[in-house]
Amino acid sequence: MGDFEITDPQAMRALAHPVRLAILNRLQRHGPGTATKLAPYVDASPSVTSWHLRHLARFGLVTEYDGGSDKRLRWWQAHAKGFRFEMPDDLEGQAAARLLRGQLLRAAVEQVAAWSRDVEPRLDSDWDKVVGIANTGVEVTREEAGEIQAQVERMLAPYVERRDGGTVPTGARAVRFLRFTLPAAVERADATAHE
Repeated sequence: MGDFEITDPQAMRALAHPVRLAILNRLQRHGPGTATKLAPYVDASPSVTSWHLRHLARFGLVTEYDGGSDKRLRWWQAHAKGFRFEMPDDLEGQAAARLLRGQLLRAAVEQVAAWSRDVEPRLDSDWDKVVGIANTGVEVTREEAGEIQAQVERMLAPYVERRDGGTVPTGARAVRFLRFTLPAAVERADATAHE
């Protein structure tokens, strides 16, 4: 779906900063902006936002945008609509990926809290009926869990792709689907019993 693949541990660490993650999120959702325009949304001053933008640019996560309305200002855009990363095999990469994953989890929890506080009380009854919260536990292999994730991605792909020039039906509204895949830890007794 046009995601930027992050493999560099330094890029993972760079993105694990809450302001940088907020900047990238804002650019991905709302299009190009300047440090001054982004600052109120990322809870930082324009100069701090500018510094973080340059840091994100070092790793290719954002690029300069030449189509801004005011050519005197430095405009930025997200390099891709989204990003993804996998758990690396090396210890340094794993530490960086866990740092980024932790920040993404904190950001998702805050997003849910903000939605519950700011949006849900104003939601009309038709849309209120499609609000969904699921907490489904299943027993699957690693391969099956990966296939479930791939199926969800395939199911969402046509809706993601139509944002970029496709026809969006009248009455459509932005909807965020948050997904967590949280494998349980293997208990020591269980691990030795299955060996």
